[in-house]
Amino acid sequence: MDAYDEGSKARHLPDGPDGSLPEGPASAGPTPDSTPSTDLESTDQESTDQESVPQQPASQAPTAQAPTAQAPDALAPAPDAQASTADPPIPIPTPTGIASLPLRSQVVAALALAVVAVVACVHLGMVFLHVAPSNTVTKQHGRAIDDWIYPEFEQNWKLFAPNPLQQNIDVQVRAQVRGADGGITETGWYDLSALDGAAIDGNLLPSHTQQNELRRAWDFYIGTHDNENRPVGLRGDLSQRYLRRIVLLRLDRQGAGDKGAVVESVQIRSRTTNVPPPKWSEEKVSDTPVLSELPWWTVPEEDVTDARTEASAG
Repeated sequence: MDAYDEGSKARHLPDGPDGSLPEGPASAGPTPDSTPSTDLESTDQESTDQESVPQQPASQAPTAQAPTAQAPDALAPAPDAQASTADPPIPIPTPTGIASLPLRSQVVAALALAVVAVVACVHLGMVFLHVAPSNTVTKQHGRAIDDWIYPEFEQNWKLFAPNPLQQNIDVQVRAQVRGADGGITETGWYDLSALDGAAIDGNLLPSHTQQNELRRAWDFYIGTHDNENRPVGLRGDLSQRYLRRIVLLRLDRQGAGDKGAVVESVQIRSRTTNVPPPKWSEEKVSDTPVLSELPWWTVPEEDVTDARTEASAG
């Protein structure tokens, strides 16, 4: 029987005595002389492929470098590198203002600020009570409020009135003086308002007396007297004595009469002149002064003494 059955596609191995493969030289594998031709062809093809691959020069051939061992210290970053990667230190702000002063100076500054704050609050409260309508506090402490306000912090509403003051009022006075020989002479008119204006003109820091004493005294008198110069209320006589003492003091400063002369009586008048309107206004006002004379007032001896004392003190 042939090794291959032509009528079957199955491959039959040669039967041994026990059906196993026969042992012998044939089962030991191919010998060198019996190398198949296909192996030789593949070897030739590999050598041909190696010859076709271009060879690189030794200088350009890639070389594999073996990793070098590094010391543990070389693996750790340098101290400068660690410092550069760490967060920068936060700057401490420099104290300013009161905090930059020594402790004792801070205490003094704090006390000074506290005193200023208390005085400012008291002043605002006094001004508020002064301009506020009459109430329980002003009735009980009205004198203390007036002593705080007058004369430096006086408040009025004339600037905001519907018809603000549009007149110039000059207060003038003349006197009858008794000389050393006993004779009585009459002086001319002294324009006290013009004298105050001349003292204020060019003065960067004029006194409150120069600015307001005479004007306020005249307003006080007009507000407490009627058109017939009769006092209205309990303050009428007070306003008259106040105005009389002021003009006596001014007369003594101006040296009314001869040396040693004594003022016996005074007469006061006002000279009112309308302020001219601006050029663009169509308002027409009179420019003729209006004079208003008060009667002669006899001067008591005590008023003369007080005027001389104040004049010598000033």
